[in-house]
Amino acid sequence: MYRFAHLSDCHLGAQKQPELRELEFQAFRMALDDALENDVDFMIIAGDLFHSNIPNMETVKRATMELRRVRDEGVPIYVNYGSHDYSPSNTSMIDILETAGVIEKVVRPIPGKKLGLEFTVDEKTGAKITGLSGRSRALEVDYFRNLDREALEAEDGFRIFLFHSAITQFKPVDFAEMDSIDLNLFPRGLEYYAGGHVHRRGCYMEEGYGPIVYPGALFGSYAGDLEENARGEERGYYLVEFREKAKTPQFRTIRPAEFEYMECDVTGKNSQDASLLIGREIGEHDVKGKVVMFKIRGELSSGRTSDIDSAWIRRELESRGARVVQINRHGLSTREIQKVRVAESDIPALERRIFREKLAGLDIRNRNLMKIGDYLAVELLRKLENEIAPGEKREEYERRIIEEAEAVMGVNLDDDNR
Repeated sequence: MYRFAHLSDCHLGAQKQPELRELEFQAFRMALDDALENDVDFMIIAGDLFHSNIPNMETVKRATMELRRVRDEGVPIYVNYGSHDYSPSNTSMIDILETAGVIEKVVRPIPGKKLGLEFTVDEKTGAKITGLSGRSRALEVDYFRNLDREALEAEDGFRIFLFHSAITQFKPVDFAEMDSIDLNLFPRGLEYYAGGHVHRRGCYMEEGYGPIVYPGALFGSYAGDLEENARGEERGYYLVEFREKAKTPQFRTIRPAEFEYMECDVTGKNSQDASLLIGREIGEHDVKGKVVMFKIRGELSSGRTSDIDSAWIRRELESRGARVVQINRHGLSTREIQKVRVAESDIPALERRIFREKLAGLDIRNRNLMKIGDYLAVELLRKLENEIAPGEKREEYERRIIEEAEAVMGVNLDDDNR
């Protein structure tokens, strides 16, 4: 039997708080160590190795050292782009790491009327690996529709299909607004489908397909991910044994820290009583050495939400030995001041929702723009978040941002015929 490790959504560089950034990296290193200890023949990272296509250079340095360590053990690492580490017009860090020989991209299109894909053959096991990278929904659906599925299905051997998309039929109920691809657009009959993008693990067995597997986020890139960790969601990767077929994938839990979830409903309390209630809640939890996710929600009968002192809460928890404290106050309101709040833990979904609301208030006659405008806006937002790279001149940075914006919009701002 051969073995491979299937990781996804490492999102290295996502966490800004130093303690969380270190835990994020520890999770990555621990997963690689565990896979090597289990004598894997190769590894797969199904998108979003980094949280940005041009990540912080210290993050890149540390990640490269770990990936090189795996390669030096004779274990290849096969990857595709995720929606975060893909760049439509510039070289991504994924391309640089491939050039350095530490990873290998497996999305290799074959020109033709249909979108053909070349298989990458793992030298030791003979496994054949291909797939598609993550894109915005409008482009992603087109890629899957144009895919030459018959050619992929006709290939013999042990075949692995990498993708970075939610599948409509397997989407968690609370992920209803997440973009997804219908399973019928996937090639049938392959031996393993290595998924990414969905930050919750799942292994699905569907007639006519090999195991369809999502490892979920390795640590978590958003506050909602960390809150799920504290609620008991296990993070890690899948270990897969195979010969002609894949055995049932084994989930390997990676836990760089212990989490503690706390929740306090202050509905009907004034701000002073709410603070007393929060203090009692803190006293009921053992938080020593743990990452604490504290959700405060409800409508205060009087007083201001600012009366709930987050700094005091943080000091109390840290004095009791909490390693990291994250406080979620999005569900907190008061009768005296009504504010519109959007209960949304999926940040990209929240962004799309806000853009849709804004678009609905505009007099736009272009139906296609109304249909995909929110996706375009979020993609543009992602590009504008990219910071200037070390050594990059401001003119080069501005040109890169403009080129990436043009690629998202499908326009050329230098074209006199626009």
